[in-house]
Amino acid sequence: MKKHLFFLILMLFAVSFVFISCNDDDKEPTTGTTRVEVRLTDAPAPYDAVYINIQSISLHLNTGGWQEVTLLKPGVYNLLDFRNGIDTLLAGDEIPSGKISQIRLVLGTDSNSVVVDGQDYPLTTPSGQESGLKLNLHDELFPDVTYRLWIDFDAARSIVKTGSGKYILKPVIRTYTEAFGGSLKGTVLPQEANTTVLAILGTDTVSTYPEDNGYFLISGLQPNSSWKVVLDAGNATPYQDSTVTNIAIVKGQVTNMGQITLHQ
Repeated sequence: MKKHLFFLILMLFAVSFVFISCNDDDKEPTTGTTRVEVRLTDAPAPYDAVYINIQSISLHLNTGGWQEVTLLKPGVYNLLDFRNGIDTLLAGDEIPSGKISQIRLVLGTDSNSVVVDGQDYPLTTPSGQESGLKLNLHDELFPDVTYRLWIDFDAARSIVKTGSGKYILKPVIRTYTEAFGGSLKGTVLPQEANTTVLAILGTDTVSTYPEDNGYFLISGLQPNSSWKVVLDAGNATPYQDSTVTNIAIVKGQVTNMGQITLHQ
């Protein structure tokens, strides 16, 4: 009897060991490499130009710390060249696969400026910029696939004018990936209404300015059927604001609001 009990305990121990070993194998980090592309886009702003000096981009890997993604062209970019669905490839590289938690954007301390009514003004960058602007980004890089990440720089909310007439850069940035969310487009008229388009879901707000022809596009929105869009006419115009509710955003699709005309 004791002998049978001994063998039973031994067998249970062996099975437990195999089970634990399998679990440990499941926790092994993903191996291989992933092609990463980082693209720049912008929410339009009421300026002639916004120049940003981009020097480096890095991703934080949970298993290996910061991993720099090679910039195609370090230097100055005009954010307003990449608005309403237009973007540019900033960086691309093969990096180790695995989970990532942050992206870091390092700007140069000079050559940042904003052009207002034809006049160029220097932009003061944030203190401590040497360590870069860090944004949370919880995702996973899988081997042998291309991972596309967009940096959406909200120029309108990122520039603050001081009482002394100086301009300070306080970056308002969001990130989204190819696998996340849907898009919203439409046309708002007339141009004289100087409209700001606000897409709102709960406490989240994404804004943009239409092109001269009224066209706008907002990408990377969370899939949900309860989005609200506020068409905010300029305060100096006689036009009335308009609100559209219960707009459905579907992953991987573009929701078209059509043409919306604001009235006086």
